[in-house]
Amino acid sequence: MNKFSNNKIIVGISGGVDSSVTAMLLKEQGYEVEALFMKNWNDKSEDGACLWETDVEDAMMVCDKLDIPLNTVDLSSDYWDKVFKNFLSEYKNGRTPNPDVLCNQEIKFKAFLEHAENLGAAKIATGHYARIRQQADTFELLKGLDQNKDQSYFLCRLNQAQLQKAMFPIGELDKAEVRLRAEQAGLITHDKKDSTGICFIGEQPFRQFLSRYIPPDPGNIKTTEGSTIGKHEGVFYYTLGQRQGLGIGGVKGASDAPWYVVQKNIEENELIVAQDHDHPLLHSHGLTASSVNWVSGEMPEIPYKCHAKNRYRQADQSCTIEKIENERCSVSFDLSQRAITPGQFIVFYKEDACLGGGIIDSVH
Repeated sequence: MNKFSNNKIIVGISGGVDSSVTAMLLKEQGYEVEALFMKNWNDKSEDGACLWETDVEDAMMVCDKLDIPLNTVDLSSDYWDKVFKNFLSEYKNGRTPNPDVLCNQEIKFKAFLEHAENLGAAKIATGHYARIRQQADTFELLKGLDQNKDQSYFLCRLNQAQLQKAMFPIGELDKAEVRLRAEQAGLITHDKKDSTGICFIGEQPFRQFLSRYIPPDPGNIKTTEGSTIGKHEGVFYYTLGQRQGLGIGGVKGASDAPWYVVQKNIEENELIVAQDHDHPLLHSHGLTASSVNWVSGEMPEIPYKCHAKNRYRQADQSCTIEKIENERCSVSFDLSQRAITPGQFIVFYKEDACLGGGIIDSVH
């Protein structure tokens, strides 16, 4: 007998409103629904509180209300080995990683999926604002209908085997409707604040958090002309285009205009700044990316015209994929792009379909 039940769906429940409504919708549709809470981070906040305790309590109350079983699994060692080590390594090298993308690839749709299958699930469901469309034998990843909440960017590393086993029930809804449905159903999470910050780690003072793992390495803040105008705590604490938190006061001979990070000189441990939001050093017309994943499993024929985002929340930018070699690609944009950041992901789209994405290595 097949251990999988075609009707059994395991919902990744986080204690938030999106996963709560995901579970509710699937139960309303007649599926055999169970919830699975992932504990992926064992650390505590600065005040000594366990960061996941409130979430698991909310998840328990939601599952009690919906009358569905709640399972738990500790994936913290997987998260440390497959996501957080990479996160630290990238920052140490002066890059700005996006751990949420890797978390989806390695934890939610790999370790979590494997555990759910061991519980007898045919598929897993999550509260992502995205959609899946099957075309013949191919599973397409589509943007969520709520363009303000679309999370396909974070799912760009998924493959066909993962999409075949996934469901995104709230991808057809907007956030306001999700909250309304939760409220009408009496779910405790209906007005819970959306989680932000690092995937599974949550909201913490970022520089303070990172300093627990990467010791500060002070150096000079210099202007593009080479004048030293301040000190930084470590180039890895800053990102290109950053304005806040530079600690640069009144500089003799300079205007009161804000300063922006325009370059990071890793070898000299220097942060280069300028008083120009659109300084030429911040603008690029192209980039190279590595570890590129194509959702369909097939590379597009080059040159390939499409759209792309080089950071989440960015509007789609018209571009051309000019070269693909192994898991690397070269991309040129129709319009120059501000503050393309190595370590972040570039994600490709054709209309509403997410084609895949890769890690930005360099700009040109």
